[in-house]
Amino acid sequence: MENRIRIGVSSCLLGQPVRYDGSHKHDRYITDILGQYLEFVPVCPEVEAGFPTPRETFRLVGDPGTPRLVTTRSQVDHTERMTAWAEKRVQELEKENLCGFIFKSDSPSSGLERVKVYNAKGMAEKKGVGLFARAFTRHFPLIPVEEEGRLNDAKIRETFIEQIFTLRRWREITAQGRILKNLVDFHTRHKLLILSHSPIHYKQMGKYVAEAKKISIWLAYSEYERLLMEALRLKTTRKKNLNVLQHILGYFKQKLGSDEKQEMIEILDQYRSEVVPLIVPVTLMNHYVRKYDEPYLKQQVYLNPHPVALKLRNHV
Repeated sequence: MENRIRIGVSSCLLGQPVRYDGSHKHDRYITDILGQYLEFVPVCPEVEAGFPTPRETFRLVGDPGTPRLVTTRSQVDHTERMTAWAEKRVQELEKENLCGFIFKSDSPSSGLERVKVYNAKGMAEKKGVGLFARAFTRHFPLIPVEEEGRLNDAKIRETFIEQIFTLRRWREITAQGRILKNLVDFHTRHKLLILSHSPIHYKQMGKYVAEAKKISIWLAYSEYERLLMEALRLKTTRKKNLNVLQHILGYFKQKLGSDEKQEMIEILDQYRSEVVPLIVPVTLMNHYVRKYDEPYLKQQVYLNPHPVALKLRNHV
């Protein structure tokens, strides 16, 4: 796949031997499956901040909200060194046009959530965030982020990758020019995808686009991007997907034969009852879109939001 989507990834997940003991945490799903569609920008905070491999391990200590990064055995505080490097690195990453980042879980530098933070008595609470992960999410609040462990969850995996591909499409249309026509076109194609994540955002964004000409176009694009990524962070559910599928079915009321209608109703009932995954009704809907050449639905991203080969809708 040419012109692949660029995302940041903790270096150890790509098989690079950068961990404290010289090992790695190669994640085959990331490199072998996602690697067919994504281009990786590796980042290892400890090595890039100048620490050797192998090295003494680090841990977070103190207040979970503002923890210190300290070596486990010698108790040397390296917070300022890591923080200074992280602030510089996130600025450098602005040039990479990243559409996402996959962090190493439990890492005192890269963990996104539930990282151990030790108090004065040596007791640990899983309430911390790695220093680099904190700097990255603060600097890039709209870029999708996840940990490799959480990607084992089918729904989290689908949500994250859907965000990446959508952000890429948004960047592409923005590059064509920040004009109202492009904004309306993007929103029109993504309406049902947005609806599947958040009916509330769907209404807000529709109203916002309708009134966009009354405000600065730069403000319109900025606010729309914020609402878009905010909506896509919310997981889809069977109830929300059924709402969208029934909405799609409404376009075929005058076209489907009685047998076709009955088949579609049965498939939707099977999806509602968790007998079949989402890919089944979506595949049938795509069949009818092609068969009856429905122009509005042909452009709906919801029906093809990411490569089918990723099988993201086979398990949800």
